[in-house]
Amino acid sequence: MIKPTKLKRGDKVATVSLSWGGAADKEFRYRYEIGKRRIEEIFGLKVIEMPNSLKGSEYLDKHPEARAEDMMNAFKDKEIKAIFSNIGGDDTLRLLPYIDFDIIKNNPKIFMGYSDTTVNHLMCYKAGLTSFYGPSVLAEFAENVQMHDYTIKWIEKVLFNAEKIGEIESSKYWTSERLKWDNKDNSKIKRKLNIEEKGYELLQGKGKTKGKLIGGCIEVLDWLRGTELWPKLNEWENKILFLETSEEKPTPDYIRGCLRAFNALGIFNKIRGLIISKPQDEKYYKEYKEQYMRVIRDEAKRSDLPILYNMNFGHTSPMFILPYGVEAEIDCDNKKFKINETGVSDEF
Repeated sequence: MIKPTKLKRGDKVATVSLSWGGAADKEFRYRYEIGKRRIEEIFGLKVIEMPNSLKGSEYLDKHPEARAEDMMNAFKDKEIKAIFSNIGGDDTLRLLPYIDFDIIKNNPKIFMGYSDTTVNHLMCYKAGLTSFYGPSVLAEFAENVQMHDYTIKWIEKVLFNAEKIGEIESSKYWTSERLKWDNKDNSKIKRKLNIEEKGYELLQGKGKTKGKLIGGCIEVLDWLRGTELWPKLNEWENKILFLETSEEKPTPDYIRGCLRAFNALGIFNKIRGLIISKPQDEKYYKEYKEQYMRVIRDEAKRSDLPILYNMNFGHTSPMFILPYGVEAEIDCDNKKFKINETGVSDEF
């Protein structure tokens, strides 16, 4: 995997709308501006909006080729050092016919987002580029009142620093409270924070296991099966798979179906470990655990597979960042998780 160059203050970063185009809609534009301002003021970066990124949700829904054009042009632009996704959505897959994987491969740079952006991450993965499952502009950068210190810490540690990332501890608090974005006044209300009472939970496993990171939003991965973006079976070998669920809060039955598909494809026989995010609002918290154990331990007969649960990536806040293709480690005995490499290069 090619590691992109780390960021430094003064670098230009592109913002892109690769799925939902709400960043430009009149009721949400204020939130984009908050996120943009924080990228510039907190991290010292210069935001460059790609030409189609702020044309609104109606236009971008009708023109997936315009969204893909922004992604390709952002990669080709030598002055742009990173690409941040404005938000996820539900139809990034429609970009696939317009993607040139050689452009991504030949112009490596940081790419970051989550949720439906899982599709774009697997585009980068196919091209051989390490990308970063992490914050989006409208959500984490534009967090109500102020960004979470935990999120800021991991942006700085992972994207601006070429040293080994190291241990990632559980956040001491979390929130999934949803204050409607179409009410601008809600941005002045800090979301209710919950004390983290569980920390990382070990569902099964002993000792330590290491593997390269791959994964994303489980619903989006479900959509990708059978496409050219789906990794071949041998590419799951010796991996640590990371999975999270969206704000749609899929039912435990749905999760069971997705996991059974993974099992039928032989993936659970290849990977070395699994990490799972905290479900939004902790809905189905217990029920999801039961499905993972039912399919992996009982049906796949992998009672030896290390599984860590309740981790801070995906659709709860705050969040850390996971770099694709980089070695991570699960320490079952101490319920710890760390990343053993840097996700970025020191080269300029």
